[in-house]
Amino acid sequence: MPLSPPVARRGDDQIQMHGRTVPDPYRWLRDPGYPKVTNREILAYLEAENAYREARMAGSSTLEDALFAELKGRIKEDDESVPYPDGDWLYWWKFETGAQYRNWYRRPRKGGEAQLILSEPALAEGKPYFRLGAAAVSPDGRYLAWSADTSGDERFELRIRDLASGQDVVTVASDSFGQPVWTTDSKGLVWTQTSAEWRPDRVRLHWLGSAPGNDRLLHKEETTRWVAIDRTQDRRFILITTSESGANDVRLVDAANPEAPARLVRPFAPGMRYSVDSRGDTLFILANDTHPNFRLATAPVADPGTWTTRIAGSNRRYLRGLVAFSSYLALEERVDGIDQLSLIFPDGTTRQVAFPEAVRTVSLGTNAEPDAPVLRLSYASMVTPETVYDYDVAADRLAVRKVQEIPSGYDPSRYASERLMVTARDGARVPVSILYRKDYRKDGSGFLHVYGYGAYGIGTSPGFSALRLSMVDRGFAYAIVHARGGDDMGYTWYLDGKLDRKANTFNDFVDATRALHKAGFGAPERTSASGGSAGGWLMGAVATQAPETFRAVVAHVPFVDVLNTMLDASLPLTPGEFPEWGNPATDPVTFDRLLALSPYNQVKRQDYPALLVTAGLNDPRVTYWEPAKWVARLRAESGSRNPILLKTNMGAGHGGKSGRFERLREVAEELAFIFMVMDGKL
Repeated sequence: MPLSPPVARRGDDQIQMHGRTVPDPYRWLRDPGYPKVTNREILAYLEAENAYREARMAGSSTLEDALFAELKGRIKEDDESVPYPDGDWLYWWKFETGAQYRNWYRRPRKGGEAQLILSEPALAEGKPYFRLGAAAVSPDGRYLAWSADTSGDERFELRIRDLASGQDVVTVASDSFGQPVWTTDSKGLVWTQTSAEWRPDRVRLHWLGSAPGNDRLLHKEETTRWVAIDRTQDRRFILITTSESGANDVRLVDAANPEAPARLVRPFAPGMRYSVDSRGDTLFILANDTHPNFRLATAPVADPGTWTTRIAGSNRRYLRGLVAFSSYLALEERVDGIDQLSLIFPDGTTRQVAFPEAVRTVSLGTNAEPDAPVLRLSYASMVTPETVYDYDVAADRLAVRKVQEIPSGYDPSRYASERLMVTARDGARVPVSILYRKDYRKDGSGFLHVYGYGAYGIGTSPGFSALRLSMVDRGFAYAIVHARGGDDMGYTWYLDGKLDRKANTFNDFVDATRALHKAGFGAPERTSASGGSAGGWLMGAVATQAPETFRAVVAHVPFVDVLNTMLDASLPLTPGEFPEWGNPATDPVTFDRLLALSPYNQVKRQDYPALLVTAGLNDPRVTYWEPAKWVARLRAESGSRNPILLKTNMGAGHGGKSGRFERLREVAEELAFIFMVMDGKL
């Protein structure tokens, strides 16, 4: 096995634009035939990197096996969900002991035998990768529309199954994306189709009994925006949403007459996001057109663009989600960064659901029917395992239906969590959520692991993860930095971490880590960090900006060749992300800014932290060559004396390997890497 790192061939490619010349010596690692990767030199380099990682980690096999067994011991092997009602049936999923994938069941609501409607283990058998994409039962309960991806490229084959016979009756398409929606009469299926560039841009209608390939086109998006479909809670409308980063529009399709012209609620406007639900002849709308944290408005179905404010936007109260049940509205909110749930009744009265902890994560569970006199909720904190509640609306009472079971044992009284507010370099107050054992000493002698994401307005909830216990029980404090770029503190928090304010995300993470050190949580030589995708960009940026602050960094599928990606409008994500990061092809200021923030372009002559970098050969979101180019350049130009390891999943995509236990293998590899670095064994 090789103990010397691979050396990638250095090319002489350049980016020439706006009077700038930027070297791009590893451009050749992008296969010109992508999404097919067949170039032998590229494949040989990726395989050599994999072999080098295995050689460097050869001494970790016993540790990895022990960690895997430990992680697996925290998973209830025969786990199952709490059944939820929908029409005449109750639906749920269940794992069999030892199975990687779920089985899906239903039984009559009034009692009767369970019926297996979909077996993921059977569908996955013999396949190196399997991911269920969607499952939707028709309103009459006769059919199941389901889709799956068997390569990791997120191109899903969509089929329809007759639930009486258990047989699939038609393959609708091999290029579907997202959840399909049935028409009211159960005779039609509305679904989303991707382009050759993997951009969902068409909505089609398949009538049962018709030949596939001739489905009626309901919507074709002529811009580069993405298209998604959903349905209103009362099932009256199918919603067609077209969106790019930070903005969208919505069209209403009559679920009883889907071939009738769709009605646009409000035209697309840059920077305006809105969502829609319906009840009777009224639309309920959350929109950020008058305040960044969204207002609640109503509109008549007959005049959907005329909005009347019901709850004005607020600097403290961030309205995140809305469901219009028949007898009340349910609002998912964040107040001062803390999740809460409010109910609004037709008479105008409101109620907040009370929860046992001050810092928590709360969300609506599966509530499939038009009304929910008993509301299904999901709850957790960094100490409290995932809990499923049923909330009796009339009685104002929570009932526990399920608490995540940890078979190997878990005593929450041994752990503590904190929420700190640290001051960033520009004066912003950044929240940090921390989990540690109560015997952890805040004197700098312990270890610290810091996680972050901070992009696209996606916040990181302070929820529970049994996997973190493998770190916390070994003397780590586990911290989540709620950096700007997510929506952790409201929508403005997101706006303050994009475009020309993107550097705030990276600064927040570094400043929060240093503040944790000052508070006694670890020290630089005992600190690791991790993040994935856009969080991988964060990892690349902080490893470049402040390498002395971290001993080890794990960057999963990192978005690190930022400038090149944003210059390539042929990639499926790029055009829709111009509002997020800017367009460097048309704006020299944006070009310079992204050049300065792109880890691949900013490799410095310095000791980087020990780095574990991952990639997926079939990843359509962060293409494999981004991490590969970054690692190649780090090896050639940084002179870092610390290990730099690249692992490319040769048969997987953005989410890594499929199967619940295979994923644990990858977590065990990551943990072993961190522990070996901290122990000086790597």
